[in-house]
Amino acid sequence: MMNTILNFVARGLFDLPWWGYLAILLSTTHVTIAAVTIFLHRHQAHRALDLHPAVSHFFRFWLWLTTGMVTREWVAVHRKHHAHCETRDDPHSPFFAGIGTVLWRGAELYRAETARPDTLRRFGTGTPDDALERRVYRHPNFGVGLLAVIEIGLLGAPGLALWGLQMIWIPFFAAGIINGLGHWWGYRNFETRDRSTNISPLGWLIGGEELHNNHHAFPASAKLSIQPWEFDIGWGYIRLLEWLGLARVRRVAPPPPVEADRQGVDMDTLRAVIRGRFHVMRRYAREVILPVVREELRCADRSCRRRLRQARRLVLRHSSLLDEAMQRRLEGVLDLSQRLRTVYQFRERLQLIWTRCGKDEQGRLEALQAWCAEAEATGIQALAGFAERVRRLVPVRPRLSA
Repeated sequence: MMNTILNFVARGLFDLPWWGYLAILLSTTHVTIAAVTIFLHRHQAHRALDLHPAVSHFFRFWLWLTTGMVTREWVAVHRKHHAHCETRDDPHSPFFAGIGTVLWRGAELYRAETARPDTLRRFGTGTPDDALERRVYRHPNFGVGLLAVIEIGLLGAPGLALWGLQMIWIPFFAAGIINGLGHWWGYRNFETRDRSTNISPLGWLIGGEELHNNHHAFPASAKLSIQPWEFDIGWGYIRLLEWLGLARVRRVAPPPPVEADRQGVDMDTLRAVIRGRFHVMRRYAREVILPVVREELRCADRSCRRRLRQARRLVLRHSSLLDEAMQRRLEGVLDLSQRLRTVYQFRERLQLIWTRCGKDEQGRLEALQAWCAEAEATGIQALAGFAERVRRLVPVRPRLSA
């Protein structure tokens, strides 16, 4: 009898091969990742899509069971991160807390922030507040405790190991990898004012959250991939739910289209530039700044070529991210080429149209008209061609599904 009891405790109801336990771990943690990116992040925090109540409730239950995260707390901390990104008020900035702290102790930073009533009051609005949320889902220890009982009962000692791995999965990959490496290492499609990066172009391990720079450029977009070679598995699940009638995408972030027969700069042009400003600035870097840098490299002597190569990233970097040493290096490079200085200054002027011209649309329109006219008059072919393209931009409306 004692041997039977010990055998049950060790093995549970089901004795699986090693690959069976691995399959359970990978499948359950992947559902958890999907719940975080689709429900908590894109649906609750940013309202980029609507979910059918049945799907929404399943995700709430699953996250309560497998992570113990409270919807209001997660949403509030994430919204505060966007509102105060990479400042001392950022709940998990690797540049203030340290990359090691965010990577390995990100869950502690999250819990510390959720203990602040002001954070929950200011940033946690609009999240579920029904009876189930108040009486059940806001008691996280019950959920993860229930999961432990279920897994130990079904799988015995291996179930306890699986439960432990499930408990650290989100704290490490979401709170650590995304909040840490997502602002520390990777590539950037867009020069946002923060240091967000895309960790990988293949967003499947963390549900598409690997494309973090894309998200910071377009936080209200339900789709995180931008380039044709980027993959966002979370977007694939959203499209499947939409096809099944269980979701409705509200917003994505396509680049502003071009109409060949447009010439003048009007309010539609201004709205296209402002709404698609990250796409516009990315094209400016690719179509204006980089061609001018390449031309200068061909004409420069050896010492100048070395300085140009070393400072190429500084020319593309958002000016707010340059420290004093970087700014001095940049000025030294711009002194080497008047053409490069000109296209750099025009880039800064273009950004000013939406950052410092206030909310006066007429003033912004006049600034854009002047920018296009003066850009075409510089005689720099790449800059003039870009200004002509700007004239033909039209705004794209947010995607609203039926």
